[in-house]
Amino acid sequence: MLDWITIPAAEATMYWQLLLALTLGMLLGLERSIVGKRAGMRTFALVAVASCLFTIISELVTAEYLDAAGVAPLRVAAAIVTGIGFLGTGIIIFDQELKGLTTAASLWVTAGIGMAVGFGFYALAIATALITLFVFEVLWHVEQFAARHVRMPKPTEPETVMEKLPRTRPR
Repeated sequence: MLDWITIPAAEATMYWQLLLALTLGMLLGLERSIVGKRAGMRTFALVAVASCLFTIISELVTAEYLDAAGVAPLRVAAAIVTGIGFLGTGIIIFDQELKGLTTAASLWVTAGIGMAVGFGFYALAIATALITLFVFEVLWHVEQFAARHVRMPKPTEPETVMEKLPRTRPR
């Protein structure tokens, strides 16, 4: 029925890469949505897909202009990291207090996952997504346990010389 639709293997690989980046980004974003964070499934999915797309494009441009001087896919990768830095900063500054660091860091990781998929490092991308989920879920519980059961002494001010002198009654 669909015999007239043929997709070259190279194009099929690119579509597979985009779908894998989408799936991994959605997986990470789902966890963020469940815990009530502003950046959720759609944000993480878009970051992963965009990073993967930019990486695929950089590889295509490199293959097309291999003999041209100054064409390097790692420059595109560096630009992705810079762009995600600005996005993450916006998430942190939005609340005007030190909040949103985990979400910003996880967006940065998601960009890396998209880049890994774009460069064809599928196992690395999947392993990184699983590690990130471990950080979200397991380490959150460790932090909560430590906050409840490990009491750190409050810092006290050092004694002054006057406080060390014996107290006498004024006459």
